[in-house]
Amino acid sequence: KICIGCVCLLLTSFTSSLSKNVHLMPVFNFVIHYINFAKCLVSFFLSRKPKTGILMLNMGGPETLDDVHDFLLRLFLDKDLIPLPAQSKLAPFIARRRTPKIQEQYHRIGGGSPIKMWTAVQGDGMVKLLDEYSPETAPHKFYIGFRYVHPLTEEAIEEMEKDGIERAVAFTQYPQYSCSTTGSSLNAIYRYYSGRRTAPKMKWSTIDRWPTHPLLIQCVADHVWQELDRFPAEKRADVVILFSAHSLPMSVVNRGDPYPQEVGATVQRVMETLNFCNPYRLVWQSKVGPLPWLGPSTDDTIKGLCERGKKNLLLVPIAFTSDHIETLHELDIEYAQILGNKCGVENIRRAESLNGNQLFIKALADLVNTHLKSAATSSKQLSLRCPLCVNPVCGETKAFFAKQNL
Repeated sequence: KICIGCVCLLLTSFTSSLSKNVHLMPVFNFVIHYINFAKCLVSFFLSRKPKTGILMLNMGGPETLDDVHDFLLRLFLDKDLIPLPAQSKLAPFIARRRTPKIQEQYHRIGGGSPIKMWTAVQGDGMVKLLDEYSPETAPHKFYIGFRYVHPLTEEAIEEMEKDGIERAVAFTQYPQYSCSTTGSSLNAIYRYYSGRRTAPKMKWSTIDRWPTHPLLIQCVADHVWQELDRFPAEKRADVVILFSAHSLPMSVVNRGDPYPQEVGATVQRVMETLNFCNPYRLVWQSKVGPLPWLGPSTDDTIKGLCERGKKNLLLVPIAFTSDHIETLHELDIEYAQILGNKCGVENIRRAESLNGNQLFIKALADLVNTHLKSAATSSKQLSLRCPLCVNPVCGETKAFFAKQNL
């Protein structure tokens, strides 16, 4: 696409030569008229304020080693994610103790998390498509709202308010809903307004889950096929596909959190798309602390399969939309390299994350476009609290979105 401003510059140069020829003066005047019109168009489009803001919600990750401590501190202070006794005192202690170890992990993957970079790539591609798909809600602008690093969710909301956004979409970047992840981010939006005792200037709605969106499923299936093709041909049929998702404490699961079922739904749709080409399992990673978590764990599964002679394994991140510490260090280094060598695997590979996949970016745009054309402020599932929920803020957050008048 040719920039309108560049065209104006070229035409201006061309017409300066026309103006020297008396016989071409009518042409000169005609061209000048349209140059001025084009300049007005340029000024109009450049001055348009964004109408619709899409707040891309995620946990975030430290960009530098110096950011690690504050990231961990905010994480362990979040009662929605990790409820702790005497949290205000225990969280700083845990953050200080874990910082050196986590800094070393980030050092091994390049010094920081790429999640902000990939979110920006995805958001930029998404809003460009949205301007084409939905001109009536354009211009669209994406905002990044992280829970534990800058730009924080609260900072993003302030920027949206300053930009004069009319319609705000809280778009979770966790395809599968959990009270600990998406729920925590939505609670942060509610707390932003309740803490200031002020009504939102924007009309809010949320895309709170999308575990079986067809384009998401196709993207993951494509990445699985691509990685399977890299195994030796004679071993390909024997490869066990391990879909790995971030685990949850069983105390959260037993309250009725829908996350395990929604992750399972994603896996089922992917395998249907793959025609159940290989044996597979859903496994869980990233357990923290001594209490029971959802299993089987990814590392225990790798060990168990190797003991049973299954030594060709494909790891597939199924609940992450881009690379970060859980893929680049935990899956690639801790499991594929260190544990794989220890267990004597023959071949262990990891499917590529979604990152800048253009089909995935199209999926994001399609999700928002469909949402904007609906009258829904959220999914029907969001209105239902977990049967054994113990967090009163969850109910207040759900009511906040339900009361939005679109």
